[in-house]
Amino acid sequence: MFDIPVTYSSTYKPTGSKHRARAAPDPPPLFDDTSGAYSSQPGAYPAPGADVAFSVNHLLGDPVANVAMAYGSSIASHGKDMVHKELHRFVSVNKLKYFFAVDTAYVAKKLGLLVFPYTHQNWEVQSSRDVPLPPRQDLNAPDLYIPTMAFITYVLLAGTALGIQKRFSPEVLGLCASTALAWVVMEVLALLLGVYLATVHSDLSTFHLLAYSGYKYVGMILSVLTGLLFGSDGYYVALAWTSSSLMYFIVRSLRTAALAPDNVGGPAPRQRLQLYLTLGAAAFQPLIIYWLTFHLVR
Repeated sequence: MFDIPVTYSSTYKPTGSKHRARAAPDPPPLFDDTSGAYSSQPGAYPAPGADVAFSVNHLLGDPVANVAMAYGSSIASHGKDMVHKELHRFVSVNKLKYFFAVDTAYVAKKLGLLVFPYTHQNWEVQSSRDVPLPPRQDLNAPDLYIPTMAFITYVLLAGTALGIQKRFSPEVLGLCASTALAWVVMEVLALLLGVYLATVHSDLSTFHLLAYSGYKYVGMILSVLTGLLFGSDGYYVALAWTSSSLMYFIVRSLRTAALAPDNVGGPAPRQRLQLYLTLGAAAFQPLIIYWLTFHLVR
């Protein structure tokens, strides 16, 4: 047999060689690649923005969804109409706008009337075609702008007084504001009950009574401010003046409103009840003013 020599190239290694070179394995990745995991697993989250357009187009193109959306819109519109109807049933927006129809000249004159009402002659509310004139056209017409602004000013002034006395805290200021508001609400409820028991037939509404009751905040502001500037002596002088002015204002305003044409010439007992109601409402004002302001002046 002839021996045939076998030659190997420099790049070839025999497969059976014990010293064959092994390729080094790749190092394990630090983080697993999960970019394609969600798309292959059921119930997985899609990539951001992948199916949003498809879902919206599918929803808008679904007739059942369109009917449901239209039905929901009709229900919302119907509910909105019901809310507005119930709101107008208890609170008339047009009547409420009447009490805020003021201007700068009216506010200045009304504040002067509240502080010094003794020279005012005509206390009747003016009307045009059986419709009361708005406050900016009639000084005798009640408004809610001055009571609202006076209440806010009173709360701010109370906070200032408590801060000067180093007794300020949010709890004390909140108690002061809620007490002042609660007294007005109770006063209005008492007046409504008195008007009902006295069978007074007039144009006085809850807003009218709320306006007349809220005018006391003007006297409270003047009393506290005078007390802060001139001490307790100035406070009591201002309290006496503002209380007497407010009593006179309340008596003349409520008396004129209670003695409407329907009430003139009525039974004497009913007229006496109307007079007692007016005097009681006026006499109660100084007590409330003192109770809500005496602790603010030291």
